[in-house]
Amino acid sequence: MRALVISGGGSKGAFAGGVAQYLLQNKGRTYDLFIGTSTGSLLIPHLALGNIDKLHSIYTNVSMAQIFDINPFIIKSKKGIKFVTINHFNVIRQYLRGKRTFGESRNLQKFIKNNLSVSEFEYLQSLPTDVIITVTNISKNEAEYKSIKQCTYDEFCDWIWISSNYIPFMSLVRKNGCEYGDGGFSSLVPIREAIHRGATEIDVIILETEITLTKTILGKNPFSLMIDLFLFSLDQLGKHDVSIGKLSAINHNVKLNLYYTPTKLTNNALIFNRKKMKKWWLLGFKYAQNKSEIMSEIR
Repeated sequence: MRALVISGGGSKGAFAGGVAQYLLQNKGRTYDLFIGTSTGSLLIPHLALGNIDKLHSIYTNVSMAQIFDINPFIIKSKKGIKFVTINHFNVIRQYLRGKRTFGESRNLQKFIKNNLSVSEFEYLQSLPTDVIITVTNISKNEAEYKSIKQCTYDEFCDWIWISSNYIPFMSLVRKNGCEYGDGGFSSLVPIREAIHRGATEIDVIILETEITLTKTILGKNPFSLMIDLFLFSLDQLGKHDVSIGKLSAINHNVKLNLYYTPTKLTNNALIFNRKKMKKWWLLGFKYAQNKSEIMSEIR
């Protein structure tokens, strides 16, 4: 049983799209199971459908306006260098409305439904392939995994959206009596879940470098510092997930094929820059191609 696992990583999902394109189209890989977290959850339904061209168009043309209806960020440029700062007006507006997050991502919820039709959902649901979305139940302090086989169309789209909500910068969602947020807070790289569901070989796309290549420069204001600390925490969680996944794979005799980003792609994965994401998609494709050629030579 073969599985494809894609970690969280915001805009870096474009790199994962390139890797997956090579594996599906050039290597001819077929998967019985797709599991995604956060940006991975946005990718996997279209990958399971084989809609590579559509997915490429989505990931290389998406804008901040299609994700945030209240955007907590402002992108500024100084001496040719772009940096992120707080949108004070929107953050204060959220505070005055009694909201607990700096921004809102209802536009992403609409965007997901606009790009995954009811007919596509029904076809995907009819396939033997299972598609699993990772979410974090904050009320119960645990990860939950939502199978397309057990969802209605609206529920499935909502879980994809919830899995991608990187709070406190995006929407905090109340559903089924509990509050939910980004799947990455509890299971950033859900390798162990794929093994638990019976996978014997897993391709894992991890949207971080395998080792730290550059020195982290912390933000110069409280808002950017908070973003940096959140990213640090998620990076540590991702490494923990991979370590646990590797141990589980050894114990269950599961083959793991790991695909890391070769370089650090961005300091803020919540910024969606079309030009950069096109480059990352191509980088992911070439990286998977080069890795495949190297592995073939070793064999």
